[in-house]
Amino acid sequence: MSDNVCAQSRNDNAKVKRVELSVHTKMGPMDSVVPVRELIRTASHWGWDAIAITDHGSVQAFPDAMYAAEYNPFDIKVIYGMEGALTEDHYQHLCANHITILAKNMDGLHNLYRLVSLSHLFFGRCIVSQSDLYSNRYAPRIPRSILKEHREGLLLGSSGAEGELIRAIASCHYEDEELITVARFYDYLEIQPIGNYAHLLRSNEFPHINTEEDLRDINRKVAALAKKLDKLLVATGDVHFLHPEDAICLEVLTAHNDSDETIPQPSLFLHTTEEMLKAFEYLGEEAAYEAVVTNSRRIADMIERIKPIPYDLFDSILPNADEEIKTMAYKRAHELYGENLPEIVQNRLDQELTPILKHGFSSLYLIAHKLVKKSNDDGYSVFVRGSVGASFVATIAGITEVNPLAPHWHCTKCHYSEFITDGTYNSGFDLPEKNCPNCGEPLIKDGHDIPFAAFLGYDGDKVPDIDINYSDEERPELCKYIERLFGKDKVYAAGTIETLSEPEMRRYIQKYFDKKGETPSENFIQYIVNRCVGVKKTTGVHSAGIYIVPQEIDVNWVTPVQHPEDRLEFSDVVTTHFDYHSISHCLVKFDIIPHKVPTCLKLLEEYTHRNHRTIPFNDPETLSIFRSTEALGVSPEELGTKIGTFGIPNFYSLNTRQILDETKPTYFSDIVKISGFCHGTEIWENNMQDALRDGICTMHDAISVRDDIMMYLIHKGIEPSIAFKAMESTRKGKGLKPDVVEQLKTSGVPEWYIEACQKVKYLFPRAHATSYVMMAYRIAYYKVHYPAAFYAAYFSVYDEAFDADVITVGKEAVKKRISELSAKYPDLEEDSRKLSWERYEELKPVLAKFFALQVALEMLLRGFTIEPINPNHSDTEQFIIFDKYMKPLFAVHGKS
Repeated sequence: MSDNVCAQSRNDNAKVKRVELSVHTKMGPMDSVVPVRELIRTASHWGWDAIAITDHGSVQAFPDAMYAAEYNPFDIKVIYGMEGALTEDHYQHLCANHITILAKNMDGLHNLYRLVSLSHLFFGRCIVSQSDLYSNRYAPRIPRSILKEHREGLLLGSSGAEGELIRAIASCHYEDEELITVARFYDYLEIQPIGNYAHLLRSNEFPHINTEEDLRDINRKVAALAKKLDKLLVATGDVHFLHPEDAICLEVLTAHNDSDETIPQPSLFLHTTEEMLKAFEYLGEEAAYEAVVTNSRRIADMIERIKPIPYDLFDSILPNADEEIKTMAYKRAHELYGENLPEIVQNRLDQELTPILKHGFSSLYLIAHKLVKKSNDDGYSVFVRGSVGASFVATIAGITEVNPLAPHWHCTKCHYSEFITDGTYNSGFDLPEKNCPNCGEPLIKDGHDIPFAAFLGYDGDKVPDIDINYSDEERPELCKYIERLFGKDKVYAAGTIETLSEPEMRRYIQKYFDKKGETPSENFIQYIVNRCVGVKKTTGVHSAGIYIVPQEIDVNWVTPVQHPEDRLEFSDVVTTHFDYHSISHCLVKFDIIPHKVPTCLKLLEEYTHRNHRTIPFNDPETLSIFRSTEALGVSPEELGTKIGTFGIPNFYSLNTRQILDETKPTYFSDIVKISGFCHGTEIWENNMQDALRDGICTMHDAISVRDDIMMYLIHKGIEPSIAFKAMESTRKGKGLKPDVVEQLKTSGVPEWYIEACQKVKYLFPRAHATSYVMMAYRIAYYKVHYPAAFYAAYFSVYDEAFDADVITVGKEAVKKRISELSAKYPDLEEDSRKLSWERYEELKPVLAKFFALQVALEMLLRGFTIEPINPNHSDTEQFIIFDKYMKPLFAVHGKS
């Protein structure tokens, strides 16, 4: 075996090219190393008219194939198909035979999707193998009667050595009439290079197959049957790797079980027309050409160009959604701002409702409204992720608490309002206290200056992504609620695809070559890694995503469905077969994201009888813990930090506390800025950190979140469309284009601002940061003003990280354990973005315990104790910590 493997530069020089109708890709079940996009590029480069995708039991390569073909400069047709496992109707007790299934048209595609769904959901047979990867899984199978029922629009090929026709011929148990009956079922009969049949020579199942000539005779027999039945004989490759030298990659990949024998399959590469003709020259020149070229092209010509995933959003989910959203929006707007709406409010409503109604987004808003209302009615608050807080309609529909209007005061009694539109304030929460000049009532302060374009794009046509964090306790009830609203057969969990990573592949390679007693070079290892990374390991389920299918359509118009991981124990969960990213543009998706913060807030309200919505966002003591520990009554030396945010969501890590210490926030908007610094990429270090240190800018003007850019530029007089373009380009890490830079300079935008934009790789949405900070601030308020309740709630919710054996001993034991963990894991408090994914996952449980110890130390330093529950104790200052089964564990006692 050569260490000097390099990809051959092969070309197909035939005047008339063949079409390959049997290709397996990386999206198959750990049995191929063919990258979809490279496959299509190669076929295009060779001048082929078409190429088929036929993974075993799966169609998960279709999205990538569709997009690769669309963006390919050559006009190549993708044929969408699958290699199925065909059984007789008593499928559980019989072995399955391979069958090639190709979709001729859209009817065929939908039938193919139905077959995938049925085979995964109802006709799987359990696999128990030596490999952990496949243990306790089931293989999707297709009973013959089910295939017949859904045969319209499909072409059926007899497949290769694992197909029933070739197996029947090789067994020598079938009479000719029986073989004719088998062959008659198929639309075309397949023959493959004899190297693809090599395993038949080693199988005890086929004692009469002993030589390569016996293998050629199998193909000759198939050819005779095709002629007798007047069926097309087609040469296919059963491709599992692109080039001959890639055979080693497949060999390593499939050697992951405990078998002592590794069987190479060097013929499973993508053959050029000349290579395929040579493989079948024993049939005679005319017969070989007909099977390789003529008939493969005839099959391709029978197949229409189809798109496996719709382009448009299926949005007609709730009847009258348009009218409900419009009515709800205006009703609430009038309640807040009066019968005669301020111009800024009216304009914002017009700006948002027009595209929402035009593009069919009302159902998404209405469903989100219903989910949030259900959660609130059950006593749990929510907080939004992403940019949905940029939508004023989402605010007044009760979906988010983030108000994206300009900072303003408004009166709840007489509806007086006053807006600050010149950028003086970044948040309405920072406005000074003020009484209504008309009626004397204290004015409400609100508004965070977030452009609607940050949510739906400048033209308002981007499909909304409404992600909301719900209580982890409430999520199961919300999932049931959605099923009650739409019907169980219209609600599906968002599917995921887990692929091989480089570290995993390197472990496979090490095991393979250790068994062979060989030491490959690093170049050779990297070559194998590059070809194998991205191979599908298994399917899974998004932790939060749910798709809703309109009543009038079949889910199989968009995607097949299945159980996650092909595991029997997950039979009550049905997911989309396609990875959720592939279909988010055409089905309504909601992320019902489980989170502990809403659960913690509910507990705090129960403990303190203080509604978290009544907490003011300008409380000096609460704001102070984001820059010191003074309000907690403990010294930085004792606590081990200058900042008092242990236990505050998103503000407890070392990296965040360092930024807090350097910036010393004094306003709510400052904390939002810091949230942006922490979640962005290339925005703090070597960028805003230096600008703030050098006094080039202040926190008010610092770039932290994507919306900062658009609003800053608009306030500088830049035309909104240019400001939006600058924001989008910067937040995606693409910098500013020269023409935009010139316009900014002409308008007086300082050089430091332009340079900062050019350094950015990613920026967080202001709406997301604001929502996070609102929740964090409320938790901080309870920590400052209701400390015993805070610690009881914290340890009740994060009970899995509670180290009772250490914490109940006292603060010296806690300090010692913190030191031990720091010494054992020197990268424990490293910025997670600087760690590998594997290391991050390894440290997560340790880090949770570490944070809990820090909170426990702070609690003990503040004079609070944890003692065993005393059933006779009736002190109202005792706060009970429960485990996940609601069993009381400890009591937090106030200062003695």
